[in-house]
Amino acid sequence: MNLFDVYPLNDITITSAKGSNVWDANGQKYLDLYGGHAVISIGHTNPHYVQRLTEQLNKVGFYSNSIKIPLQVQLAEKLGQVSGKTDYQLFLCNSGAEANENALKLASFYNGRKKIIAFKGAFHGRTSLAVACTDNPKIVAPVNETENIIFLPHNNEQALADEFAKHGNEIAAVILEGIQGVGGIKEASKSFLQKIRSLCDEYNAVYIVDSVQCGYGRTGLFYSHDWAGVNADIYTMAKGMGNGFPIAGISIAPKFKPWHGQLGTTFGGNHLACAAALAVLEVIEKDNLMKNAAEVGAYLIEELKKFEQVKEVRGRGLMIGIELPEELAHVKKDLLFKHFIFTGEAKPNVIRLLPALNLTKEHADEFLGAFKKVLSFT
Repeated sequence: MNLFDVYPLNDITITSAKGSNVWDANGQKYLDLYGGHAVISIGHTNPHYVQRLTEQLNKVGFYSNSIKIPLQVQLAEKLGQVSGKTDYQLFLCNSGAEANENALKLASFYNGRKKIIAFKGAFHGRTSLAVACTDNPKIVAPVNETENIIFLPHNNEQALADEFAKHGNEIAAVILEGIQGVGGIKEASKSFLQKIRSLCDEYNAVYIVDSVQCGYGRTGLFYSHDWAGVNADIYTMAKGMGNGFPIAGISIAPKFKPWHGQLGTTFGGNHLACAAALAVLEVIEKDNLMKNAAEVGAYLIEELKKFEQVKEVRGRGLMIGIELPEELAHVKKDLLFKHFIFTGEAKPNVIRLLPALNLTKEHADEFLGAFKKVLSFT
């Protein structure tokens, strides 16, 4: 049997990892500024994380949600404390797409409506409703197509207000990334986030903030939307939540009242997943990683803006987009194969930096030095 060939692969095999570095099968060391799509939040093979998982695996790795799992309660309490949303409720699942699916479903249960507002440039996942809310027709199969999704221009308050004025009583939810990831590191403005909140309140729609990539402390705040000073009704999260172990969740406002069977999952919230997520939150809290993300990220953004060849630097904390002109499309590949630095990309020509939240200034300087060299030879 062959693998289903859906991923364009670099000819690199990673065999070990520690902190912000990984090593390939030939012993070559790399600086990891991508963290496997923003997943590695506390560094590769963090000792506390490894210990937490090992100890749990030696006790019990899995049992179903048909029994009490105290680790779930501990995780909910710790997540509420670190995120500042202590009165919210937690539902655990397995991936970002699944988190968004459940959030959208919960919104529709809440107000009995079908219409969802999403935005140009959005990426919310690849499953049924999540992919329908994703602004990429190429990955939306015919069976996923629905007339219930309304795409509006990003950061356009007037278009949003006009849509609510026309169809506000049909709108179940508004779903938005605080900073679009796949869309090119584009941040929602404070006034736009506040406008969504006020319109959802006025029309009894549900405000869903997709924090799968931009959340979990990456921007220096737990949820990137927090800088607007308003609460969402549902926060979705995944990538950095388990530092590589598959876990996701939705944080749900107290106004939602659950009933048995409303949502469900086989693997979500299993013992190992909860141990991984608890370890992540414990390290974020103990090592003050949100503060580090804010400080090192601000330093990187300031330094990157000094390069004349860079068209624009966008983002916040350690979620950074570097927009380059078309003639510098080779920079990402040169960083990887000539300077051994992993970065991400967003089309058409944006380099994405999504490193671990404990990235050091020394690692930032290593990247800046390599970036300068690559630009010098163009």
